Amino acid sequence: MAEPDFYLSDEQRELQRSLREFVAKEIAPIAAQCDAEERFPLALFPKLGSLGYLGLRFPEELGGAGGSNLDYAVLCEELAYGSAGIALGFYVHTALACAALEAFGSEMLQREWLAPALRGERIGAWAFAEAGAGSDAGAIATRAVADGNHYVLNGSKLFITNGPIADFLVVVASTAPEQRLKGLSLFLVERDRAGFRVAGTLSKLGVRASEMAELVFEDCRIPATHLIGRENRGFLDVLRTLTLGRIASAAFASGVARAALDATLVHARERVQFGQPIGSFQAVRFGIADMALQIEASRLLCHRAAIAADRGLPHGREASMAKLYATEACTRIVERALHYHGAAGFMAESPVQRLYRDCKVFELGEGSSELQRDMIARDLGL
Repeated sequence: MAEPDFYLSDEQRELQRSLREFVAKEIAPIAAQCDAEERFPLALFPKLGSLGYLGLRFPEELGGAGGSNLDYAVLCEELAYGSAGIALGFYVHTALACAALEAFGSEMLQREWLAPALRGERIGAWAFAEAGAGSDAGAIATRAVADGNHYVLNGSKLFITNGPIADFLVVVASTAPEQRLKGLSLFLVERDRAGFRVAGTLSKLGVRASEMAELVFEDCRIPATHLIGRENRGFLDVLRTLTLGRIASAAFASGVARAALDATLVHARERVQFGQPIGSFQAVRFGIADMALQIEASRLLCHRAAIAADRGLPHGREASMAKLYATEACTRIVERALHYHGAAGFMAESPVQRLYRDCKVFELGEGSSELQRDMIARDLGL
């Protein structure tokens, strides 16, 4: 399908073209198997790193490839088109773990951990969520207590993407519990650090190619030099840099929705009922037209937010609108795709059933739809 690429530069169109070629060759052929086995294809990390894709949007002086938020949105859409689960693993690595190190990590942490991570030599995870803390970040119970030139971590984390495969974690822990949200700090914890363990892997409904785990910290001593940013302020500082997460979520949703539309177009041309392709029936044609319309709107909202961020303009409301619209549209589009595929789409070998299982998570991550609506309303002065 045609894309509204009139605002993309020649370099961005070439990025889009090369990504589609990479996804068709390296991701699409293994997407179903990785989903079935709940396994992330680790070999893709150095491949993406060597091509500079992991370093998109990161400064060259830190080992990145440069580029813009719009470039990153293009990357996210194309990866998610091939596999939402695989795309999610890369996103957590770059936009959360690596982004925190870029924004607030010391020169030592950036040299020893960020640069290799952008080359795909080390894998990062964002250890934030807990059984009692998700949207309510102030409820985080994992504690980090200063002890000389170390901190001692105790607590557990739940639903941590990349947890089973990560070489390092960016851990959100409370250093001043009485201050709740204003008392949260960030720490880098290596996989082989004494006192840290992966308590168990978790099985998910969708995005199964990304690996998820529960993590436990038991008297885990880490050097004070592994504090990322300011004590008691690290999480709030990083939170201001994570608007990109909402833009990326909109891009992921656009990629999954586009994959559903492309599959539906093929099916509508090939599936014959009552002597004609089902795409010739008005009910199906109109539904597919609505799918295409919503994808175009989703992408434009996503790219508008990315361009505003690149120009240094306010973009919080734009990011929330893009995330809210694109993720809810994706769910509607994939549901229609499954419906039009009929029984064939419901079978385990159908790629559409994988898209159906994958799509819902985008409405939940990076702030639920309800949270996005609340932020938009507050930005409007309500």
